[in-house]
Amino acid sequence: MNIDRRHLVLPALAIGLLGVIPALATSADEDAVAKGVEAFRLAQIAADAKAFDALCAAELSYSHSDGRVEDKATFIANATNGKSKFLSLESQSAADGKKSNTNLHILMNWQKQGADWKLLSRASTKL
Repeated sequence: MNIDRRHLVLPALAIGLLGVIPALATSADEDAVAKGVEAFRLAQIAADAKAFDALCAAELSYSHSDGRVEDKATFIANATNGKSKFLSLESQSAADGKKSNTNLHILMNWQKQGADWKLLSRASTKL
């Protein structure tokens, strides 16, 4: 029996796809972190101190694009004191009644602590 290239193509494609399919599936941890990011976004809009407390690690380091760094207690207090309100997480926030653009690159690091994923650190820089 002679085997030519055409006979090898389908098995090679099948083997190649076996390596790709698991990479496309998300793990339970990835889903949990994605839900945490969304819950954090909603907590920002609602200025929800309880949600922030549940989502953030005790050792949180939250840095702003202007260079300020806050621990968990300071971050929650400042995020929920009413002085700033998120109008849109993509474009604007109102601080002391003045609108300002908030076009940022944001890096969030989540850490699994026990069974839960917690926000360990957040850093941002202006575009």
